[in-house]
Amino acid sequence: MFSELRKNLELSEADVVDFLRISVDRFKAYESGAATPTVQEVQSLRGAFSWRIKLRRLSLDPLDNSRLKSGRSNKPGSAKVRSESSAQKNAILLPFPPLAQSNRSGSESRFSFIDLFAGIGGMRRGFESVGGECVFTCEWDRYSRKTYHENFRGDAHEIAGDIRDVDGKDIPAHDVLLAGFPCQPFSIAGVSKKNALNRPHGFDCETQGTLFFEVERIIAHHQPRAFLLENVKNLVSHDSGRTFRIIRDTLERKLAYKISPHVIDAKPWVPQHRERIFIVGFRDVTTFSFDNFRMPDRAKGPTLSTILHPEDGSEATELPFTEGERGRVSGRYTLTRHLWNYLQDYAEKHRAQGNGFGFGLVGPADVSRTLSARYFKDGSEILVRQKGKPPRRLTPRECARLMGFDAPGKSEWKIPVSDTQAYRQFGNAVVVPVVEAVARHMLPHLVESEEPDQRMRARA
Repeated sequence: MFSELRKNLELSEADVVDFLRISVDRFKAYESGAATPTVQEVQSLRGAFSWRIKLRRLSLDPLDNSRLKSGRSNKPGSAKVRSESSAQKNAILLPFPPLAQSNRSGSESRFSFIDLFAGIGGMRRGFESVGGECVFTCEWDRYSRKTYHENFRGDAHEIAGDIRDVDGKDIPAHDVLLAGFPCQPFSIAGVSKKNALNRPHGFDCETQGTLFFEVERIIAHHQPRAFLLENVKNLVSHDSGRTFRIIRDTLERKLAYKISPHVIDAKPWVPQHRERIFIVGFRDVTTFSFDNFRMPDRAKGPTLSTILHPEDGSEATELPFTEGERGRVSGRYTLTRHLWNYLQDYAEKHRAQGNGFGFGLVGPADVSRTLSARYFKDGSEILVRQKGKPPRRLTPRECARLMGFDAPGKSEWKIPVSDTQAYRQFGNAVVVPVVEAVARHMLPHLVESEEPDQRMRARA
């Protein structure tokens, strides 16, 4: 397909390599069908051909240097044109822009991406904010799909279910692959629980641990320009580092991507201590590095006062989370005396044994522990103090703010599921502003931002 297109557009190997800024090996993979070019790359080639037709009318073919030297015309792809040096050709190669597509907001998209293990769309929110367009979504949990659908209406594509049932050829070409593959097999809590139940964890967990290799399968099929993978911090140390060595070896040696892993704490963006590893990979050579990744000042990070319901009438009442004229938090979120006594006794027992298990009691001036998917059970990791009664759980709306799906004081994110499902969804999600920061850091390496004369000088 690619070879036929290139010939129809009268472009030589050197033309394509120079114009798309890809390696000769990458060109050969496209030509043989071993790899598939992205939508933007194909559009760029079509755009180049369109410009050449227009410039020929002005007797100036940007890919034909001979006219500038002798005034004679040569057919594109002739021996004379092919024999000219790359420097000569690059000196007059005009930077034709790709034909941009429209993203969900209606503005021009800068790149396309797919959203695997999408959850409720946290990764998507981050990449849409920098101009990306989602062209494919995959999420197996039906409740998460419901929330995703409610918040991303108008998609031209359906939400795929189990990724193991998705054929690579049914996924559209894309520039960036996003995947927050399941973390439970690698998390500290998940490993402890599975050990207690004498169940396998990590890659030995057949139901979830092997899903990373589904990501590998899709990357190998489409070879996107870049990817972003997200998981728990414990992925690095799981199984004495063996798990991460397998992942790195797969991505770098087998798939030939240059990867940059980095553990980021969400605390500078939201009032929550939440460490996650982000693995960025680029197909071609770039200068991308997390060494110059800019983070807000940790000491000036927000406190829980920015996400808690004020309960003073300044925020509109939102049933079932708040009630009454002053928007008081519903009593349903206050722990029963029995549960509160149990948590205190449990914490004291483990404290006496020298263990760190217990509850996390917080107020407006504090920063919370990590919100987990088990929060629906007893809310013990984040309990808000209350005067004269047991503490309460966060409401799902407060969780949406804590995870960055809603801005402080806002209630725009749609929560169409039960509290139990909402807690699971937010506990499994990514912190949206952290993903947005990573997306912005990747953006210069995804989208050409140089002026035309800068690009020509870089190619010369």
